[in-house]
Amino acid sequence: MEPWTGAQRAFVAKAFYKNGDSFVIAQREFRREFGIHRNRAVPSAHAIKTWVRNFEATGSTLKKKGGSVKTVSTPENIEVVREAIERIPHRSARRYSVSLGLSEASVRRILQKDLHFYPYKIQVTHTLHERDYVNRVNFCQTFLQLINQNRELVNYLLMSDEAHFHLYRFVNKQHFPYWSATNPTELHERPLHNSKVTVCCAISSFGIIGPYFFEDDREEAVTVTGPRYIHMLENLLGPEFACHSVTEETFFHQYGATSHTARDSMAAVRNLFPNHVISSYGDITWPASSPDLSACDFFLWG
Repeated sequence: MEPWTGAQRAFVAKAFYKNGDSFVIAQREFRREFGIHRNRAVPSAHAIKTWVRNFEATGSTLKKKGGSVKTVSTPENIEVVREAIERIPHRSARRYSVSLGLSEASVRRILQKDLHFYPYKIQVTHTLHERDYVNRVNFCQTFLQLINQNRELVNYLLMSDEAHFHLYRFVNKQHFPYWSATNPTELHERPLHNSKVTVCCAISSFGIIGPYFFEDDREEAVTVTGPRYIHMLENLLGPEFACHSVTEETFFHQYGATSHTARDSMAAVRNLFPNHVISSYGDITWPASSPDLSACDFFLWG
């Protein structure tokens, strides 16, 4: 498309009106006025029609710039936005802007500066069964009673967790185009079972203990079993507990995985934290399906 100047658009619109709304004569006058060779292009009939329509509508051959209507944060608009939010709180600011007839900038300004609202995101958690709700409430009540008895308890709480990190990267096919006249049938192979490594850490008010990687003598990732968990507690985490001045008042939390709650594993944990184990079959029962109650899920794993 030719970059026609404002003077050229104005001339062709004037020629169009002067010659009985004729596109052909307007194009001929345009060619003569600006000395355009007969083999070079001139504004098409569609372009001339568009310029004339824009001129009649806005007084300019240029298209009127779009955009939402400018609005302000008046008390009326603030109340309208508040009512809309209370009615349907899951919409985006853009959709509120369209439905209320306000500019998106005004809607966002009202939400943030006047109503002090922020776009919180949903959280993905484990599915809870009916019994899980009761267990969670019971645990929270028990722990609140302990905190009321000893306000320093939060400084003697050590919460542990394990996380799996997959070692084989995910490939998005949309990011790897292959330009060719024929299909090259390029393949990206991946193993049937993705390799992963299990990492264990513990977090408390005095810092993070770990990480510990579950690996064999060849530094290859292995599955967490009872003996491996006990080895980690006694030979690796145990000495670190001593360095961090873990006392007999410290409560130790662990998840209810089978390797953690086996008889030998529980004996090793109780040896380190007598009468202060928070776990399945522990001194304080940890409710199942409750990762949102663990400090590790909030501050450690991302």
